[in-house]
Amino acid sequence: MELVISLVLIVVIFIALIMFFTFVPVGLWISALASGVKISITTLIGMRIRRIVPSKLVYPLIKATKAGIDIPINKLEAHYLAGGNVDRVINALIAAQRADINIGFERAAAIDLAGRDVLMAVQMSVNPKVIETPVVAAIAKDGIELRAKARVTVRANIDRLVGGAGEETVIARVGEGIVTTVGSSDTHKAVLENPDLISRTVLNKGLDAGTAFEILSIDIADVDVGRNIGAQLQTDQAEADKRIAQAKAEERRAMAVAKEQEMKAAVQEMRAKVVEAEAEVPKAMATALRDGKLGVLDYYNMQNVIADTQMRDSIAKSGADVPKADA
Repeated sequence: MELVISLVLIVVIFIALIMFFTFVPVGLWISALASGVKISITTLIGMRIRRIVPSKLVYPLIKATKAGIDIPINKLEAHYLAGGNVDRVINALIAAQRADINIGFERAAAIDLAGRDVLMAVQMSVNPKVIETPVVAAIAKDGIELRAKARVTVRANIDRLVGGAGEETVIARVGEGIVTTVGSSDTHKAVLENPDLISRTVLNKGLDAGTAFEILSIDIADVDVGRNIGAQLQTDQAEADKRIAQAKAEERRAMAVAKEQEMKAAVQEMRAKVVEAEAEVPKAMATALRDGKLGVLDYYNMQNVIADTQMRDSIAKSGADVPKADA
């Protein structure tokens, strides 16, 4: 019986020790003390209670202490609870210290919470980044299109990382500067002869204002000649004028055809009236004969006159067709 009680007691003690060392990070506390980090065991237990993984704060604190950076553990806890990346912030502070860049924990934490990679920003401050713009098409005053591509060398501006615009804004502004420079040139040849004209004009505009970067240089990587937009516009205008003239000519032709049809209809109407009038002549003569207003001799005399007139017309026409003999 005593043996069973002893075994149960040993198991309980063993389970209690496991739970103790699981809940209380004794090993982490020993590592911190060995690294010169003064942190109490109660602080680590408090992290467990606040649902903080102690290793995510202690190991970065050890790195900071070894680098000579003094940061209170409370600030690390606050940044962790706010959703920040403590390890990345400590790495950024160490890199900034080595590069002699003045940046404090508060600013680094604010940059990290703003959603920017503070370590990359510090590295970009030391090693500038080259941003390559897409091909930008612009048209000079002579109507020739130029297609340019630029490489922008930028350096991160730590003071403007929070609230500053990103790479997209820099690329858009550089593209706008290229379009403005080429568009203000009298000929495309002037731009081809001096591509640095674009660089100088763009740099003088202060394109990095309000951005998280500082523009160091703008280099024109490539300039190609594109389409002759001016000639194409003139061709399109000429084609449009041609179509308008054709439409007007077709309108005039349609009006002329309609007028001709109208005149033909009028002539036919007049002929119909003449035929109708001629058809009334025999009726009128018959009525005159019946009423005694026209005698038979008068009728025959009129017929003779008509026949004589027709004969004279025939003789005149036949005489005009026969050529005259030589004298």
